Amino acid sequence: MKAILALEDGSIFHGEGFGARASACGEVCFNTSMTGYQEILTDPSYKGQIVCMTYPLIGNYGVNAQDVESWRPHVSGFVIRELSPIVSNWRADHSLGKYLENNGIPGIQGIDTRALTKKLRVRGALKGLISTEGIAEGEALERAE
Repeated sequence: MKAILALEDGSIFHGEGFGARASACGEVCFNTSMTGYQEILTDPSYKGQIVCMTYPLIGNYGVNAQDVESWRPHVSGFVIRELSPIVSNWRADHSLGKYLENNGIPGIQGIDTRALTKKLRVRGALKGLISTEGIAEGEALERAE
C-alpha cells in the first residue's frame, strides 16, 4: 500500500504504508532510541504526534502486552526507514504492523528518515499529515497545513 507524509513547509515523502489504512494529522517529531518503539507508541506524552524513528530497522521484536506505558497507543502516525519482516521475540503477541492496524494508526516506511530528522532538528516540530489511503499530494499538503 502506498503512503505519503506531507509537512506544513511543503515537503512530501512517499513510501510504503503499513499498519492501518487511514489518514492522520499531527505534530511531526523524532525519537533517537534504538529500542523501545512499543513504549514510545504507548507513551501519553506523544499523544497526537506523528513520530519518526531515527534507527533504521524497527519492528524486529514485535509488540507484547507487558511492555506498554499506558492502556493504548497514543501516537497519530509512525514513520520508519524499514519495517522488520521478522518478529523474533518469544514474548511477542503481534507484529508492529498488526498492532498499528488493530489500533487504527497509519505507518510509513521506506522514506529517508535522516533527511526528515535533519529538517525537524533545524526547524523544530512541524505540522503534518500521514496517509495510507492513496490521497493526492495537493490534498495531503492542504491537510498538513
